[in-house]
Amino acid sequence: MSSEAGYRVAVLGATGLVGRTMIKVLEERDFPVSELVPLASPRSRGEVITFKGREFITEVPSAEIFEGVDIALFSAGASASKEWVPVAAAAGAIVIDNSSAYRMDEGVPLVVPEVNPESIFDREGKAAPIIANPNCSTIQMVVALKPLYDAYGIRRVVVSTYQSVTGKGKAGRDALESELAGNIPDEFTHFHQIAFNAVPQIDAFTENGYTKEEMKMVNETRKILDDEELQVSPTTVRIPVYGGHGESLNVELKSDFDIEEVRALLDGSPGIVMQDDPSARLYPMPMTSYERDEVFVGRLRPDYWHPRTLNLWVVADNLRKGAATNAVQIAELLVGNL
Repeated sequence: MSSEAGYRVAVLGATGLVGRTMIKVLEERDFPVSELVPLASPRSRGEVITFKGREFITEVPSAEIFEGVDIALFSAGASASKEWVPVAAAAGAIVIDNSSAYRMDEGVPLVVPEVNPESIFDREGKAAPIIANPNCSTIQMVVALKPLYDAYGIRRVVVSTYQSVTGKGKAGRDALESELAGNIPDEFTHFHQIAFNAVPQIDAFTENGYTKEEMKMVNETRKILDDEELQVSPTTVRIPVYGGHGESLNVELKSDFDIEEVRALLDGSPGIVMQDDPSARLYPMPMTSYERDEVFVGRLRPDYWHPRTLNLWVVADNLRKGAATNAVQIAELLVGNL
């Protein structure tokens, strides 16, 4: 890896919502980029991307273009990742993949820097060639769960999500805007009309009655926390907001807790901002998280009926912490340890 002048960083999916946010976050966090290599599909070839006052021309991916790339951030979907991640890794790049393609592969670390940064490296301190970025809804949940898991242990989590339309990218945002303008399509991007509605389906249903999105939350949470006994019961819902996912969590702990101690614990944990003053109507909302990198937590209270159980409300910007920022934070761990 180069380091003195910075790193050659490729972004596949550079013209999409997450890809553009990745580039924006790289600039905001002053990541040491010597050269940006924006990549996208043929229809976006030639598009100009501005980064730190310099202009870079978008290219299509190829084996040759990954030669000399140090870090590759991928956000172009699972099919593109299946095709190009092995190519980029073979060329010597460390790939941070935002798709679902490799998340559950054995040997591929699934990483949230506030939760399991150590999983990136082997015993000799060498970074894995492919690192997976978790699903957006999983990321914000495990950031909130990790302090509780370490302090009390967790037996079960019941989670209901309120996910923004940008979780489906530009097409999801455009669909809401079009419907709000009165244009009702023959085929809905969100399975049903999303304007003035809430759709309890994200992704396809599986044979067990849960959607793929819900099963991602089950399987990814277990992998990240390295606990196959952890019970996660999710319901994922799309709502008509442009950015920011909300999650209602009911968490059964393994030991007793004091609610004020829990509040202090979460308030002092990395990546978390507590907004929890009902008397002042202070609690997280999607607007709270917009363009922010933190995970916001509020509505903290003991379960009314069940001991060792608490409720909390968690919100994060799904394009940033839920995708782009988490990927860049992983890249920062690489820089600090290579």
